Amino acid sequence: MGFRNPTILLLILLQCLVSTSSAQTPVEINRLVRPLQFDGLVDAQEWTNFEPLKLVSHQPVFGNAPSEHTDIFVGFDDQYLYLAGNMLYEDISNLQNTTKRRDAMEGSTEYFGFVLDSFNDKENALAFFTTPAGLRWDATVFNDAQGDFPVNLSWNTFWDVKTTITEQGWQAEMRIPFTSLRFQTDGDEVKMGFVTWRYMPSKNEQVTYPAMRNDLGPWSSWKPSRMQEIVLKGIEPRKPVYIAPYMLTGHQFQNELNDSDTEFIRNSDLKVEAGLDLKYSFTSNLTMDVTVNPDFAQVEADDQQVNLTRFSLFFPEKRLFFQERSSVFDVNTGGPNRLFYSRRIGLDDDEGPVRIYGGVRMIGRVGGWDLGLLDMQTESIGDLNSTNYGVVRLRRQVINPFTYIGGIVTNKVDTRGNYNTTTGVDGVFRLTTDDYVNVNYAQTFYNDLDISPFSASNAKMRINFERRKNLGFGYNLGFSRVGENYEPEMGFELREDYTRYGNRIWWSWIPGSDKRLLNHQVFISGSHVMNNGTRDVQSFMLGPGWSFNAKSGSFGNIQVNHQIENLTDTFTLGDVDILPGKYEFQVLSGSYASPFQKLVNVQTDLTVGKFFNGNQLVLGISPGWRISSSLDVGLNYFYNRVKFSETNEEFIAHLIRLRSNYMFSTKLSLSAFVQHNSGDRYSFGNIRLRYNPSEGNDLFIVWNLGVNSDLTREVPHYPRIESRAFIIKYTYTFVKS
Repeated sequence: MGFRNPTILLLILLQCLVSTSSAQTPVEINRLVRPLQFDGLVDAQEWTNFEPLKLVSHQPVFGNAPSEHTDIFVGFDDQYLYLAGNMLYEDISNLQNTTKRRDAMEGSTEYFGFVLDSFNDKENALAFFTTPAGLRWDATVFNDAQGDFPVNLSWNTFWDVKTTITEQGWQAEMRIPFTSLRFQTDGDEVKMGFVTWRYMPSKNEQVTYPAMRNDLGPWSSWKPSRMQEIVLKGIEPRKPVYIAPYMLTGHQFQNELNDSDTEFIRNSDLKVEAGLDLKYSFTSNLTMDVTVNPDFAQVEADDQQVNLTRFSLFFPEKRLFFQERSSVFDVNTGGPNRLFYSRRIGLDDDEGPVRIYGGVRMIGRVGGWDLGLLDMQTESIGDLNSTNYGVVRLRRQVINPFTYIGGIVTNKVDTRGNYNTTTGVDGVFRLTTDDYVNVNYAQTFYNDLDISPFSASNAKMRINFERRKNLGFGYNLGFSRVGENYEPEMGFELREDYTRYGNRIWWSWIPGSDKRLLNHQVFISGSHVMNNGTRDVQSFMLGPGWSFNAKSGSFGNIQVNHQIENLTDTFTLGDVDILPGKYEFQVLSGSYASPFQKLVNVQTDLTVGKFFNGNQLVLGISPGWRISSSLDVGLNYFYNRVKFSETNEEFIAHLIRLRSNYMFSTKLSLSAFVQHNSGDRYSFGNIRLRYNPSEGNDLFIVWNLGVNSDLTREVPHYPRIESRAFIIKYTYTFVKS
């Protein structure tokens, strides 16, 4: 299989120390003594032997008593973990109920639910929330909720919720089957991390149990490392089998260039497909997923972007098969760079979607080790050979519950023997309560590479120090080096053959309770990237900035940067060529968002200044309107203009995205998405009807249309309609206990 990697010595990690336990005193959760009537009404009689959890304000002011009364109970029986809440208002007009959409993440609606670190690993968690409308919101949390958006909304699982709106507020009951949770038993005990909270948008108030400090960034209340440890006794692990066949039919066509590039040929196809997904839990903490001929027609379309850089764009993974505990496979090597990027499987930049014949994925915990295995095979299409993709990932806690070391091997090999193998080791080390260091080292091996296994030319190394606290002095400082022969074909890497220093230092404040600001921060961010061979600067950026979050719900930032870009090749922007050379310029950027909990809100973005040897203006406006709990609309408009006075050339691109969602109920929804990118002279429309009466039972009706807006830009001329598809897909899940 072309696997030539002597650095498989990463298995030396087995010699590492076994993790110690946390000093926190766990709270034992009571078992329900009688069957719970699951009806969305919180009956005090059913919770007689349970004390409501003591809540404390997380925001706008940490530590205050909640302004409204809330009773939250947690319990379990043989099959389910239950969370019940009675959310009261002194003035019922303060209740906001603005959406029914599955996985809606809106600041304008009430939320109630909990986040559960089911493995108690202090880094990953599962989140379950609902609103007065009774929608289901579930996601995974990764990297200890550190980063810009450390939750994965594409993950879904089996669970139920019922809600009731009363004259005093609203009530909710949630039940999550233990078969939907991955956990590790210790005798007859299971230890997990737990936080529950209620969010009231009319007051921009969030109350939590336990008390969660709000000085750890915008995701403070999600952090597994700060959760309350809970203990559940006497859970009997179950091992159900989920079998989910699908049927798909539809018609689609694509206008494509012929082999001689002289004319466009219409390829029409009446599509009839069938496939199967199977999920089996060997234990409560080790799950296998098998897929045969998967199809992802129901997956939401990617947002188009105007790329003003000379680097590839990064798009998130949305396909469900890759979602469960996907963070186990994630070895981040700085920014969007990573050793494994699942979108390399079944998606090609030139050929588009590529059929996946099938694959297997195993994820879970064995002893103290987090384990991830993946193997998939794709078809041959165009210039692509049938290819096998394999990943092995191991990691575990060492020294303390907040420190990890791990290793990964990825291997890509096609039917002609072409291969690319990457091995890596990584570690996350907690130095103090808030200070961490991240370390990565990886090497790649591939055809025609005749090199020492310990050479730095095919390696990437990275070390990063960070303070995970948004109060007082903070930092995120890193160093990375990439060799000239480093090519992780199953990963993502923006640059090649470089050394980089940089990131950010800051000082943050949390003003007093009588101030309008929730928090604010001054910072200096920057990076220095140089070519390893010539030692010339590739890129340089340095500048100060200020950001704030207000108690009203608004937020914003402003930053001034001094930049240097050294081009060794011509950089093409639309029809404009930016020639090789060294460019030095300044850029001012900023953004402001109105209070997100309002029914109508807007975010604006502005960038002005020089751009290489031209001048740039980037203006963005993104209004949103929650018309009712059944209907919402959103618009993103970006105007990009770069003018080059010396050559009398300019690049102008308008990017428009329009979204609308109509929710007939929490189970039936209709969404429309239209986007136009004038820079690519391309428009795309998507309409999707989804009927989801229960988890695993899905009907999708999808219509896609791709349109070219400039037909004469090249010869041969482009057709007006580039592609069109109408697809019906139905999936039903059978559960065998």
